[in-house]
Amino acid sequence: MGKATGFMEYERKTASERDPLTRLRDWNEYQLPLPEDELKKQGARCMDCGTPFCHTGIPINGTDSGCPLYNLIPEWNDLVYRGRWKEALDRLLKTNNFPEFTGRVCPAPCEGACTVAIHDPAVAIKNIEREIIDRGFAEGWIVPSPPKTRTGKTVAVVGSGPAGLAAADQLNKAGHSVTIYERDDRIGGLLMYGIPNMKLEKRLVERRVDLLKEEGVHFITGTEIGKDVTLDQLRDEFDAVILCAGAQKHRDLALEGRNLEEIHLAMKYLTESTKDLLDPAFETSISAEGKDVIVIGGGDTGADCVATALRQRCKSVVQFGRHPKLPDTREENNPWPEQPFVFTLDYAYEEAKARFGKDPRQYSIITKKLVGDENGKVKELHTVEAEKIIREDGSYSFRELPGTEKVWPTQLVLVAIGFEGTEDALLQNSGLDHQNRRVKAEYGEYMTNFDGVFAAGDVRRGQSLIVWAIHEGREAARECDRYLMGETDLP
Repeated sequence: MGKATGFMEYERKTASERDPLTRLRDWNEYQLPLPEDELKKQGARCMDCGTPFCHTGIPINGTDSGCPLYNLIPEWNDLVYRGRWKEALDRLLKTNNFPEFTGRVCPAPCEGACTVAIHDPAVAIKNIEREIIDRGFAEGWIVPSPPKTRTGKTVAVVGSGPAGLAAADQLNKAGHSVTIYERDDRIGGLLMYGIPNMKLEKRLVERRVDLLKEEGVHFITGTEIGKDVTLDQLRDEFDAVILCAGAQKHRDLALEGRNLEEIHLAMKYLTESTKDLLDPAFETSISAEGKDVIVIGGGDTGADCVATALRQRCKSVVQFGRHPKLPDTREENNPWPEQPFVFTLDYAYEEAKARFGKDPRQYSIITKKLVGDENGKVKELHTVEAEKIIREDGSYSFRELPGTEKVWPTQLVLVAIGFEGTEDALLQNSGLDHQNRRVKAEYGEYMTNFDGVFAAGDVRRGQSLIVWAIHEGREAARECDRYLMGETDLP
């Protein structure tokens, strides 16, 4: 602990952001790095607790508390305070394969569990993490490091999102020959196509993929397992298989008018928008330009749709959520060290407020039906306000409020109400045991009902956080290595 009184002397400061109206003119990253002297102060705010809840990584009452990767946060906070950046990088990479991703898009449950946050704003852990890894690349400390020897064992990894990349990275370090199969045309999964560029620039994903290639990982794109290649074929060709295919089957609306044109699933919209940005030859079939846009779903994916629509110069944008507005401070049923459920103004909402003068979110709203014009395109959306009823057992329902019906003009509706689980191609005709669209594999062991076939990340646990995906990818790699070699040195 470099400065025992740091948490009392310094206030929390996080990365500044580019002016909202300015950044709407491009697709570049919206955050700016903190100056070094400020980062040292933020590191000094860390209390080096006897029990550092920031990296406990446990679920409490159904929410995440602390970092599931068990990042050695107090250690690298102290090293940053002392200006020992390379040592801080070494400690960070012991537990996290891709801090350049988590330092940008993770919701930071570590900060929710920070002991300072009991009474004061948390240590700016996420900003420190991001600067450590960015400095590592800038200083040339991160270079290809292929294994010195190979085991002769081969592993197929299905899916190139954070779980698949983490599993491949770990197994490659252990000396196995790893091939990643990705159904899209670019590597990265949701890192590439599910998160817009202003939140995670694709050059960062491509930089990491290039590094893995130089270290010996082999990539095959445009190949969907269960469709282009069967699981049995992979089992015949490789010594082991790890399934990290994600959980990208969208929940959809079951409403009157759903068959109208210009109603799209959020992931299709985000994917095409990113492809349109990266590939001059690609022409997206969905654009928000000049349209009244309605986003249904109050989560992060919906926020990314808002930010994307703004950059496409929409006429207006509104985001609907069924739940009430979050409180400004923690409530009694959301105590520390749980992830705090409090109101924040995310980057997308700050941009919408700057552009249109108000936060685009509408709370306690239920969509009733969609109405189209004479050409079969959506022209309006009908809603009603609702009251959330919470029962004694914690379950809840919604009661519609008569007299609150409203009609909203719209020419583009984006559906962002979450994901059901893994898509059909992998589950059907593969023989994999699964339930609720999740492949069955015991946590900590990750073996499916097929010998030598493992499952990790969202394909196993359902839609979750990037830190959980990396965590499970690393752990599945450890168990796969144990299966192949009889023992393992992987963490």
